[in-house]
Amino acid sequence: MTRPRKNPRIVVLGVGLLVGAIALIAREHRPSFLRPGLRLNAYVTTADGNISVIDLVRLRAVSRVAVGPALSGLREHPTRPEVWGVSTQDGYVFVLDARSNQISARLPVGAAPFALDFSSDGTQVYTTSSGSDILFAIDCQSHAFLARARTGRQPVLARVTPDGKTILVVNHGDASLGVHDGATLAQRVKIPVVSQPDDVAILPDSSLAFVLSRSQPRLSVVDLKRSVLLANLQLAGTPSDMLLKPDGGELYVISPDAHGLQAINTWTHEVGDYVMLGDSPTREILSADASLLYVTDASASRVTAVDINNRRVIRTVNGRELLISVGQLPDAIRFDPAENLLLVVNRGSGDLSVIRARLENQSLLTMIPVGEHPQELAVKLF
Repeated sequence: MTRPRKNPRIVVLGVGLLVGAIALIAREHRPSFLRPGLRLNAYVTTADGNISVIDLVRLRAVSRVAVGPALSGLREHPTRPEVWGVSTQDGYVFVLDARSNQISARLPVGAAPFALDFSSDGTQVYTTSSGSDILFAIDCQSHAFLARARTGRQPVLARVTPDGKTILVVNHGDASLGVHDGATLAQRVKIPVVSQPDDVAILPDSSLAFVLSRSQPRLSVVDLKRSVLLANLQLAGTPSDMLLKPDGGELYVISPDAHGLQAINTWTHEVGDYVMLGDSPTREILSADASLLYVTDASASRVTAVDINNRRVIRTVNGRELLISVGQLPDAIRFDPAENLLLVVNRGSGDLSVIRARLENQSLLTMIPVGEHPQELAVKLF
């Protein structure tokens, strides 16, 4: 019995379909096809003083870097292949070389630094010593200390205004916002704000600042042009996070004990719409087009997507549920630069959830172990 001969066209078509399927699967499971020589990594601090380095193309941990105790303020440098942060316990700023995954510098700044911020051009970095009441400016290339200045009591945060002319310092100990000269660091004025302030958000035109306390259900509004407190807004609950819309028109404040989100009109300084989110909303991030807000829920172990324009939680897309389950106690949340991936640090389960970020096919890709009690997250393309 003779076997039927194979049609060459069918063979070619079959091979083509197979190659296409493989390419589609690869594309679905990788954030992007990066140009040769480019890398995309996530960096996660852990309670034991290490940083776990995650390759976001291969979706696996590639390094574990020993840094020091009580790591905080983790930030990717805007232009250099570096990740910066502080050791609150040992009192230094550290620099992680992203190419070698090694610590290239430790810069002593005094007791209890908590955070840092870069100038818009990435040439300088600013931090505070909460134990010494000092603000520092450091050159990012030479690591030289350029200037220092006295602050209010227990400064926990320094933020550069968008115009680069001013450094705002949040003084936790004496409930004030210090307004410092961007060039000399000299303090121009100190403005009283809500008790035990922890964070500040600044409008794009550098005209107003919003000061949040994670222990008070109030939010201070500060006029930076006139250097006066305009109002202390009453919130529905004690806030855990706030985020400005890119155009500065709205401020989104989430509160675990109020189980939701409040939208604040930054022009009228009025607390507006409220959106119920879930059990314990914790951290948030906004898409680049400001249409979708993603919120981690620590109690429910999930990520919630919010249509911010229509003020509603998106529960289904094309009949598919969109409340994405992640690990235990999800907290810090970030996009990759192209917004292909949504990354969530799970404090309770010690892993990093990697989620497809496109709304039409959003789903959990994988969960990568990173170490015990992970805390902060940075993402760097280099």
